[in-house]
Order: sequence, then structure tokens, then C-alpha cells
Amino acid sequence: MLVAEFGGAVGTLASLGHGETALRTVGELARELSLAEPAITWHVARDTIAETVQFLALLGGSLGKIADDVMLMSATEFGEASEPFVEGRGSSSTMPQKRNPISCGVIIAAARVLRQQAGLALDAMVNSFERNAAAWHLEWVAVPEAFGYVAGALRQTVFLAGGLIVDRAGMEKNLGLTHGLIVAEAVMMGLAPLIGRNEAHHLVTAACGKAIETNRPLYDVLLETEEAAGPLGADRLKALTDPANYLGAAQAMVDRVLGGR
Repeated sequence: MLVAEFGGAVGTLASLGHGETALRTVGELARELSLAEPAITWHVARDTIAETVQFLALLGGSLGKIADDVMLMSATEFGEASEPFVEGRGSSSTMPQKRNPISCGVIIAAARVLRQQAGLALDAMVNSFERNAAAWHLEWVAVPEAFGYVAGALRQTVFLAGGLIVDRAGMEKNLGLTHGLIVAEAVMMGLAPLIGRNEAHHLVTAACGKAIETNRPLYDVLLETEEAAGPLGADRLKALTDPANYLGAAQAMVDRVLGGR
């Protein structure tokens, strides 16, 4: 995207002569500035600028997703994670018990503003003939503001992630809200090789319904269900109804991502 632009008044390099002589001037200028040499003048071909802003908007969207999750997880009803604690930061002026997610709010707002800058950059691509007196003014707004908002969002995200407070007890509490229903799939997949996939599905569905109706743990209901307890046994049932044992390839995925930095 970092491409030199030098084409003269209307992009033909007419003032520098003809053919390769004029083009060599462009090449030398590009090398002097450590920029790529364009194949053709791009006075009105603004795709590289638009692509730059789209990338910044995409980055902002990814950061916004992180911030949105942390903000939701910090709500009292979830209580699973929160921003780093700094004395006095995030205190409500009227409710002293609150710790507002300051960074999350800034990041999410920046992501939304960046989306608008991306739209402006796309609008600037549509301009008439070989020189437009209006369209490029949009870029003067979109490009510098996009970089500014991304820089701010990145700074806030580094702070947020660097000191993220994780409440393990809160997470375990939420995982236990359904009394094991959240891992019904694990039980079904454990039973499938023993009694068949369809039969396992029907059996576990019925057990889940009974657990809900009686407000009892799924494990207790399954332990009383001979078709499940018989083939699996109590210990295996206990393991299958523990969410901590059903993480799949989550850790391997995290390792793969971090290893590819």
C-alpha cells in the first residue's frame, strides 16, 4: 500500500518527456523515499488509501470485540473478569460501589468511529475524471483520524489485557448454573460408541428434561438412569458432567496462535 505518486498535473508526466525517461524519474523518486514504484499514475485510483483505512477499521473491530466481551464479563450478573484496578479509576460519581470499564468503553467507541472512517475512505474512491476537488478532502479526515483512533484503542487494549483480572470462582459458579446441562453433549458423545448415536441423544435429552423439571444436577439423574450409568459407570459419568473436562482443543488453539506471532 505504500506506493509513490508522481505524475504531474494530470498524471501523464508530460513535463518530463516521453516514455521510459519519465518513468525512470518516478522509479528513482520511489527508491529515494523507500516506497514501491507504481505501474501507473494513481491520482484518482485511491484503493491503496482505502485499503489502509479498511485495515485499521478491521483492527479496531477486533479490539472492540475483546473489549465488549470484557465489559459484559465485568457486569455483576456475570462477574468473571474486569479491567485492571487503579485507585480511583472508574469510580462512579454517584454510585461508589461501581468500577466502570473505562478502557472497554473507549475501545468500543473507537471501533465504531473507525467503521465510519472506513466508509469515508470508500466514498473517496469515487471521484470524477483525473482530478477531483472534493473527494480527497474525505481522506484528509479519514486517514489521520483512523490512525489516531487505532493508536488509542491499541494503547487501551494493551493496558486492559496486561492487567486483566480473572475471577476463576465466578467462572466456575456460572458454569455450574445449569447443574451440568452445559456439558450434556459430552455425556451424549461418551455414550454414543456404547449404545449408538441416536439412542444416546434420546436418552440424554430425556435426562436433561428431568433434571430441569426436578431442579436436580444432570449427574444425579443420569446416575439413576440404568441405560447411562450401566455402560459408563459413576466415575465416568462424573467426569463427563464436569465442564473442566470438556475443553476440547481450546488450549492447543491458543498455543498455535501465540506460537505464530
